[in-house]
Amino acid sequence: MWPQVSAVIAAVDEIETLPRVLAEVRRVAGEAIVVVNGPDDRTARAAATAGARVVRYDTQVGHDVGRALGAAQAGGDVLLFLDADLPVPAADLRPFCTAVLAGGVDVALNQLDRYIHPDARLHPVNAAKRFLNCALGRPDLGCASLTAVPHGLSRRALGVLGVGALAVPPLAMARALAAGLTVTAVHGVDVVRPNARRPGLNLGRSSPVEQLILGDHLEAIHWVLGQTGDPRGGLSDLGRRRELLPR
Repeated sequence: MWPQVSAVIAAVDEIETLPRVLAEVRRVAGEAIVVVNGPDDRTARAAATAGARVVRYDTQVGHDVGRALGAAQAGGDVLLFLDADLPVPAADLRPFCTAVLAGGVDVALNQLDRYIHPDARLHPVNAAKRFLNCALGRPDLGCASLTAVPHGLSRRALGVLGVGALAVPPLAMARALAAGLTVTAVHGVDVVRPNARRPGLNLGRSSPVEQLILGDHLEAIHWVLGQTGDPRGGLSDLGRRRELLPR
């Protein structure tokens, strides 16, 4: 266990899985913060019983805002972000922590491409992640994204980005790269198949969560275009002589 690691977990009525999540977290992080969304006494009690610090909001604030609010309370040098409904073995959490603790990585991401079948139809969310990374000049990141857990942040990254940026993960990703932070996909944890079974994020059809994530990526692209002052975001037009055409 690393005392300098704070795990931040947003939870909404996840009493069945949260104890298992925290059992693994205790083997890695010295601090666990569970942000309970809404009037959910059972989840709050389970978190407290497991030794986590509980931050409660009477109304649902959303997972991303919940993580940001939890990050504001965290005291560690490394912030490790998780979901309360997806237990991840400690062995798969350690690489995110060690990458940041070693000092060479500010944003440690989940390597997701290995879990996406190359012949399968690319889900719009994964396509958006790849597109944003290409637009940011980091096609090597593939589908790695702050939208996906687990991921880790250095205290330096949190200071540069600000807590508020975490409310829109793709925007935080764009700002991290623009600020020159070191962003690396350090380890792979399969969240693709579990997400396919999650209520609200059926990978075979459009859903409110999918629309939220796609909107987040549009917001990030809009920010990138505003930073560059170029409607193509600095991407090549391959010598296309548009000025020769009548207007």
